[in-house]
Amino acid sequence: MLRTPISHVLAITCVLAVATPAPSQGRLTAESLLTLKRVGEPALSPDGSKLLYTVRTVDIAADKGTTQVVLANLAAAGAAASWTTVVVTSEGSNMHPMWAPDGKSFACISTRSGTPQVWVHALAGGKPVQVTDHPGGVANALWSPDGRKFLFTADVQVDPTTLQRHPDLPKANARIHDDLMVRHWDSWKDGTYSHLFVVDAAGGKALDLMPGERVDTPLKPFGGVEQLAWAPDSRSIVYTARRVADPEASTDSSLWSVPVDGGEHRNLTPDMPGYDQEPLFSPDGRHLAFLSMARGGFEADRVRLMLVDLKDGNRRELGASLDASFGGLTWARDSRSLFATVETLGTTQVFQVGLDGSVRQVTKGRHAVTDLEVAPDGSRLHALVTTMERPAEVAVVDVQTGGITRMTDENGPVFAALELPSVEEEWFEATDGKRIHAWIVKPPQFDPSKRHPFLLYCQGGPQSMIGQGFSFRWNFHLMAARGYVVAAVNRRGLPGFGQQWNDQISGDWGGQAMQDLLAVTDAMQQRPYVDAARSAAVGASFGGYTTYWLMGNAGSRFAAMISHCGVFDLRSMYGSTEELFFVNWDLGGPYWVSPEVARDYERFSPSSFVKNWKTPLLVIHGERDYRVPLEQGLQAFTAAQVQGVPSRLVTFPEEGHWVMRPQNGVLWHREFFGWLDRWCAAK
Repeated sequence: MLRTPISHVLAITCVLAVATPAPSQGRLTAESLLTLKRVGEPALSPDGSKLLYTVRTVDIAADKGTTQVVLANLAAAGAAASWTTVVVTSEGSNMHPMWAPDGKSFACISTRSGTPQVWVHALAGGKPVQVTDHPGGVANALWSPDGRKFLFTADVQVDPTTLQRHPDLPKANARIHDDLMVRHWDSWKDGTYSHLFVVDAAGGKALDLMPGERVDTPLKPFGGVEQLAWAPDSRSIVYTARRVADPEASTDSSLWSVPVDGGEHRNLTPDMPGYDQEPLFSPDGRHLAFLSMARGGFEADRVRLMLVDLKDGNRRELGASLDASFGGLTWARDSRSLFATVETLGTTQVFQVGLDGSVRQVTKGRHAVTDLEVAPDGSRLHALVTTMERPAEVAVVDVQTGGITRMTDENGPVFAALELPSVEEEWFEATDGKRIHAWIVKPPQFDPSKRHPFLLYCQGGPQSMIGQGFSFRWNFHLMAARGYVVAAVNRRGLPGFGQQWNDQISGDWGGQAMQDLLAVTDAMQQRPYVDAARSAAVGASFGGYTTYWLMGNAGSRFAAMISHCGVFDLRSMYGSTEELFFVNWDLGGPYWVSPEVARDYERFSPSSFVKNWKTPLLVIHGERDYRVPLEQGLQAFTAAQVQGVPSRLVTFPEEGHWVMRPQNGVLWHREFFGWLDRWCAAK
């Protein structure tokens, strides 16, 4: 697709051309993987005639990425042949596009002035206008329904800094804390909190609606603008926050309402102990939908779709008959139903849920459909569609038939020159007689008469389904392109296969989930195209825990192991992690709470089996990972080295639980595949 980047001229358009497949010429590499364009954030105009979306590109040499906003004109009800597109931003990175209520302009968060601020672009032309000039920048902006204001969030210093406590010691360097959650995921608590602000659309001084509060909205670290909502009359805002005494040990977030001019914050869900989030008002203003988990302290409970009638206050659950979790809500324009995304059987599909309680699956197939935008007439959805082979592209979904038509082809020229792997869905028998779902990914031009090295991919979470995602780190396409047969196993403890399957892993980390993985491994290693002697197990987070556990319990099944940010020792993990509600639920509480819990810590901890370690081990860890602290990786590496087990330690001083910087990503892949090829490559 050809387009001309401009900052404020919107009259230039170009015809969207879907690339014609060319003969296969090569395979995906780590470098080409990281330079693929990343499509996101579709936003449909109020009249349905235009669509904004973002495209992020990465420059490996510069070690950074930039994001720009694209405008697509959607004549003929979204027919692919009619799309025309133009890049409408150019300076800095430009993210989170949103339409003005009248559709005559759009806003985005742009770094063109140095920090992320709200800028408005008029479709009629003219220079973009900067709305906010907030110190340090803003996030999570939303335009009010009446077009008169923006809400946004920004960090505010609430707790005194060390220098403020000790002003006569300006060169002292220390952190002082009086309660837990002293650090979270990849950063230490510094006394700042993410507060909710409002500002006039014409600019000016912003109003902090949470002055002095030690409270965050949205919830850190993953919450975004979906946790905020304007009331239809633009006179109040509903947001998600956790006002509890012990946030490190509680998942009790609530929906709160506050007047746009400030005042009392009213708890809308005081009787609901789990996560309550993602409020969404119906277009007619009659209902408020939101997502909720029933059980407090359990971060992976079933996500329910709740509905509040704002006229009589009645609250009820929609779609209760579906044994699955809802996400990605959006209302139909007629306010009679909602569309939602649902993880099911290793895929993510669109469901339509009526206010009458009806539930209808809209899409089917091997894909993940997310980020839904509903056309005004309700006949189609604009969404992102992703598979294991290809990253997200914008597509149109026919609401009645479920048919999907891809509209963008940002990475078409790259994929036209690539050989693609094959992805097959298979079911295996577990040791308890149940069936285990897995994705089997085979190399391009797969030859079943040859014996191939084998990778067992161990999923993290622990409650996180292996679906049709396209990871820029754990990429099955890239693994297969390197010649490996990959088994990505939806073992016990993952969503998408019923809540009972999901819940089973809590309190049983080293139990049935590990047997599921070994059962699939044993079955795969019996196949004539798999070379059992060249098998490896790899994984991150709980997947890293799994590889450490397999080191001591899988016998001679594997020739190599790779653990990224894995849990090695459960006792020290409890004392050094930050979200205690997670370990309290999944491990039964502190290891000293009872003899039974202490025994589980011992029998499920990989550190209990280090005497059995013989398999070559690569340990990778981010030094700023506070979810699974660096010490976990250091302990595992020490155990391997002391016993003479071939091992290597790779740490990233500036990375947390994930590797984010482009050059670090290339290095990660080089070490990852270097280790695999050393022990599993054809001899």
